[in-house]
Amino acid sequence: QVHLVESGGGSVQTGGSLTLSCTASGFTYSSYCIGWFRQAPGKEREGVAAIDSEGSTGYADSVKGRFTISKDNAKNTLYLRMNSLKPEDTAMYYCAAADGTLMTPKQALGVMVAFGSWGQGTQVTVSS
Repeated sequence: QVHLVESGGGSVQTGGSLTLSCTASGFTYSSYCIGWFRQAPGKEREGVAAIDSEGSTGYADSVKGRFTISKDNAKNTLYLRMNSLKPEDTAMYYCAAADGTLMTPKQALGVMVAFGSWGQGTQVTVSS
């Protein structure tokens, strides 16, 4: 059974940094496209960053240059390093895994139905 657990969320001021982690069990990251999504109150869930089995990455335009996605296959852990945080980055952040997709990571961010396994989320709050 696939199980994803996020951690690392918290409260920071504008311009601060956080690193989110997502540890998986029941499958191996090395064979999946995995990504980070977020949902702010009253807004739809949106893709943030994704990485495929070969290490190619894709980012939402709103976070490109500020966020970095990476993974450690040996630890089966996904990371999201978030720098220069803004109040509009405030949201619940989820990691998710997609098995068998042929889309690029950037493409996959726009097709949430491709991600069949989701974590419970970790809250990120950025104050001005």
